[in-house]
Amino acid sequence: MSDGKKMTSSRRHHLKSLMLQIAATWIEQEKKDIVVAKEAYMAENCPPPDLSGDQATLMEICKKLHAAIDKIDEARYDAASKVQKSDIEIEDLKLKVVELAGVKKPALKKVRMSADAMLQALLGGKHKVTMDLRSNLKQVKKEVKEEPTEAVGDWRKNIEDKADRKKMFETS
Repeated sequence: MSDGKKMTSSRRHHLKSLMLQIAATWIEQEKKDIVVAKEAYMAENCPPPDLSGDQATLMEICKKLHAAIDKIDEARYDAASKVQKSDIEIEDLKLKVVELAGVKKPALKKVRMSADAMLQALLGGKHKVTMDLRSNLKQVKKEVKEEPTEAVGDWRKNIEDKADRKKMFETS
């Protein structure tokens, strides 16, 4: 494989099936080991009770078993509460990390899409809305104000008219 040749599909399939068979045997062996370890632990820590004797001894054995169960339940509850506290701490730290890192906004891609296509994508194919805004606009015609062009030599007359108006305002 180091010389760059590709593996055939039948060879790859055969190797994959072999790996799966080996993994299955490992899992079965691991399950058997767990069962054996559990039995050994139970035999070591929980010897079979001696049920021979009168009622008083049996009551004493039951009281001892109840006391042992209570201790184990307390230990289990303590462990569960520690795990719950640490889970809450982990979540808080994750939130702090996110806050410190900040949320990075992805770069937006420029999409060429008409207004009609956008509306159709947003509203779905059932609604037919057209966004031809130009057709809704009013047509306005520009009125060109044509100022009468006066003769070039007429500027003196305009000045005289303005002077007359000025005099009229000053006298009143």
